[in-house]
Amino acid sequence: MKKIHYTLDNLNEMLEAEGLSSEQIAKAKTLFLKRLSFDAHTFYNGKMQTVPKAAVFGFNWFNVWYTPGVSKVSTTIRDNNLASYDLSNRGNLVAVVSDSTRVLGDGNCTPPGGLGVMEGKAFLMKYLGGVDANALCIDSRNEKGEHDPDKIIDFVKMLQPGFGAVNLEDISQPNCYKVLDTLREVCDIPVWHDDAQGTASVTLAGLFNALKLVDKPIGDVRIVLFGAGASNTTIARIIQKAGGDPEKMIIFDSTGSLNRDREDIRADTRYYRKWELCEFTNPQKIQTMDEAMKGADVLIALSKSDPDTIKPRWIQSMATKPIVFACANPVPEIYPYRAKEAGAYIVATGRGDFPNQVNNSLGFPGILKGALMARARKISDEMAIVAARSLADFAEKRGIHPDNIIPTMDEAGVFPFEAADVACQAVKEGLAREDITHEEAYARAEKGIKEARELVKLMIDEGFIKTPPQSMLQTAFDWAVKEVR
Repeated sequence: MKKIHYTLDNLNEMLEAEGLSSEQIAKAKTLFLKRLSFDAHTFYNGKMQTVPKAAVFGFNWFNVWYTPGVSKVSTTIRDNNLASYDLSNRGNLVAVVSDSTRVLGDGNCTPPGGLGVMEGKAFLMKYLGGVDANALCIDSRNEKGEHDPDKIIDFVKMLQPGFGAVNLEDISQPNCYKVLDTLREVCDIPVWHDDAQGTASVTLAGLFNALKLVDKPIGDVRIVLFGAGASNTTIARIIQKAGGDPEKMIIFDSTGSLNRDREDIRADTRYYRKWELCEFTNPQKIQTMDEAMKGADVLIALSKSDPDTIKPRWIQSMATKPIVFACANPVPEIYPYRAKEAGAYIVATGRGDFPNQVNNSLGFPGILKGALMARARKISDEMAIVAARSLADFAEKRGIHPDNIIPTMDEAGVFPFEAADVACQAVKEGLAREDITHEEAYARAEKGIKEARELVKLMIDEGFIKTPPQSMLQTAFDWAVKEVR
């Protein structure tokens, strides 16, 4: 029996060798990754730990790092709070905050249930961006048992003195809108909602290059967005800011299309972001997906994690060289092979085991690193758009084609490039506390990322991070194949 490599590079090849159909292979990969993830988390008891960055040369060094010596540090920061960026880890530290009410495609998982994802964000920030992060899963329920956005807002306002930035994650709508919009204004550090702004930035990057390949200007294309949660509503807004025409956009939620007749949205002021889109998109008030998809150039789906959600007939009715982004996680709204069979020219998903992974993991490590290096007060929409152009430009320079429109997470060079672009945009907009050049930002980001990766490798080589048994991978593979037969 052929062994699965620890890199998992031969997963497709092994599944094909089992004689599985395209649909079975797609299902088996999902099952395999879920089973392996569960077993690996059990093996490691999670995936993050705290490691000192300062040395201990003898017992008296505890008096340097703690009392009495550290008193000088405390009083210096007391007199100048910005000194905390130089005298503590604050300038490279992100709080990953979630109430776990909408975890990936699994809904409300309770606060502890979000730890797997929030630790995952912290893991990727460290390895890809050289940024330290803490997973903070909180209970946002009030005395009535309702999830209260004000509790999240108060929590973040209280913790901001100890962090350089905040990454909001997996907060259900409509609470997510109020939480982000309020905190962006009242906090003196960047507050970033990765499900919204992060997904929008990376999706825009993929769209930039996809449109280059089909030779269609962003202002001319007709775009259908399927799903109207935090991700797709922000994607629509960011595309408009980047030159997209709102009158050529049609957005669907679970009830129907967004347009000026949606009194249900207008009446509920908590959904003010959705109502803004109702006012400016779909002026013809097109009601159905069948009608909306006729002649559409682009479909962006972020909705239900079900491969039968997007119908092949919708893609068949699109314009020439249609672009399809099916980015629900963990399972896309249509499998790429089916979208291609229906005529899609470019297909992207949120998964790394398919071509064109449009996933916010390409965005937040570099974006947050850039914001931290500039000691930015906030991350503007323009900074998110600059990050999108940075990703697109990086990919274009090394070559793009229909199955490779965007960088992958193993292209380490993209993150310092993105971080430097974001840092310089913060300086340009007057949002930075530190006037950093592109060259300086790139060098600092590259050094931090290199050190983070080398630390992980050293800990593996020295046995401080154990290697899981080969049987763990093989068991997960055999189980997944058996389940789909």
